[in-house]
Amino acid sequence: MISTLAFAAPTWGDSAQAQTTSHGIAMHGQPALPPDFVALPQANPDAPKGGRIVMGEVGGFDSLNPFTTLGRAPAWVSPLTVETLMGRAWDEPFTVYGLLAESVTTNDSRTFVEFTLREGARFADGSPVTVEDVLWSFDALAEAHPRYAAAHGKVAKAWATGPRSVRFDFSEADRELPLILGLRPVLSRKDWDGRDLKASAMRAPLGSGPYEVAAVDPGRSITLRKRADWWARDLPLMRGLHNFDEVKIEYFADASVMFEAFKAGAIMTFREGQAARWMSGYDFPRVTSGEVVKSEIPHGRPAMMTGLAMNTRRPQFSDWRVRQALIDSFNYEFINTTINGGTEPRARSWFWNSDLAMGEGPADEAVRALLAPFASTLPPDALDDLSLPVADGSEANRAGLRRAARLLEEAGWTVTAGRRQNAQGEPMAFEILVPIGGSEMRAVVTIWIRALERLGITARLVAVDDAQMNARLRDYDFDITPITRANSLSPGNEQLLYWGRAGVTLPGTRNIAGVDSPAVEAMIAEMLAAQAPEDFRTAVRALDRALMAGRYVIPMWFADRSRLAHDRRLKYAADRLPVYGDAAGFLPDVWWWQD
Repeated sequence: MISTLAFAAPTWGDSAQAQTTSHGIAMHGQPALPPDFVALPQANPDAPKGGRIVMGEVGGFDSLNPFTTLGRAPAWVSPLTVETLMGRAWDEPFTVYGLLAESVTTNDSRTFVEFTLREGARFADGSPVTVEDVLWSFDALAEAHPRYAAAHGKVAKAWATGPRSVRFDFSEADRELPLILGLRPVLSRKDWDGRDLKASAMRAPLGSGPYEVAAVDPGRSITLRKRADWWARDLPLMRGLHNFDEVKIEYFADASVMFEAFKAGAIMTFREGQAARWMSGYDFPRVTSGEVVKSEIPHGRPAMMTGLAMNTRRPQFSDWRVRQALIDSFNYEFINTTINGGTEPRARSWFWNSDLAMGEGPADEAVRALLAPFASTLPPDALDDLSLPVADGSEANRAGLRRAARLLEEAGWTVTAGRRQNAQGEPMAFEILVPIGGSEMRAVVTIWIRALERLGITARLVAVDDAQMNARLRDYDFDITPITRANSLSPGNEQLLYWGRAGVTLPGTRNIAGVDSPAVEAMIAEMLAAQAPEDFRTAVRALDRALMAGRYVIPMWFADRSRLAHDRRLKYAADRLPVYGDAAGFLPDVWWWQD
């Protein structure tokens, strides 16, 4: 445990550096909003209060504790009931403003950060949010979940510097750490007395946020009710947000069942992931009568990478040539036409659709300079043109399969009696693990399996329920599985959770593919140390290239807009959309009810 409550003086030699105390903090430069801002740009400060919204999710839940790797908790519990020291401004990629904390102090080199709590900040039971709660949460969360451990390991000392102030001294350079710690959930220490934060439980955490859990039908629905005594309702950061009196989430076993529920009016919103159905499948009565409207919400964030991750912990996927062969065998153009009518663009890298992407063609000079020391650890073409293959659109994909066959032969996988095998006679065979509710992904995998059969590869689709899926992903017990990765315009420490070497063996991280790359970790370090926007951008582009060169995932499509159908009485400010569009902080946060 790092934390201590003893008031103490700084131990670092940072007193000669200028210190700044502000209402917010940005990764580079200054926050865009002044100290006296009225509301966030994407919020309507005059939005009506009241009404309810009923949303749908595919899957289920068996826990209300979102801070452990055990069990599956509803995604809405933490953002709607628990608050953080600072809050995101979703129109600025890399800026946070004071929420539980009224101010943040740091120096030019960011060797420390200090937060001062707001005097009126209170949990739902009326108890004040204290420095003790902040410090206890900092330690307890790091012990409970790997996602919080990396930042915890970079803090040399954490202590109370006053009745309402807490300071964190850092053990290594990381300019994002003040923002990371500002976004760390703050829990009530008293609420967890005698309970284990690492345990799965059907008791919601006590939070200080706008909602509290009002009703639960385990695995089927959860209802959150607006707190009349929410302490932060008049803060500028929260003005025009969290307008509904009630938020209910209904859970469904399958997306098709959820769509039918939306058509019948059982839920009030539906994000359409199938472009073909958006164009031709919305002629049901509630649309034609005007009860339901269709909204297309553009965004400027990086493409959400949806694809099939290959578990490189498995020996058959340890060779990059095998992984490239599987990419060549995946007939994207035919699959996209079959599933989407051919409308959806392909995500061509992890930060595609933004200026953080590696781009097309060979690496530029700045990226080459960063990756050059790691050339021996990367595939030989890492600095060349890494464009994804483009098929002719026919189901045969003969050119792609020929390339795949050559690569497999080079990697030692030959064909004997129609079956692909290695020098030891072991067959190329694997399972593709998908959730039961993923009907679209099952269709994609079924098409791909037919192509793999022509290469002499035996692949089997395995569909499991949410509990099994969660457990198997936690323990990396799979061969190939779908992955969805929503990178932001402000990538940072979370990239270590996605790609860090520790995740090769440590259960519960998001390093699903088992990436173990010195180049990847070095580019993340460069990104975190960058002080100028152009240096940051170059580091992210180099990271993007190292990941694409590793061929860890077979990329699929992305949408440059959200297709959202919703009850006509649900409103949002279409003239002030955040750069992230329909992502975190949008629905239900800035929406309101108006009959």
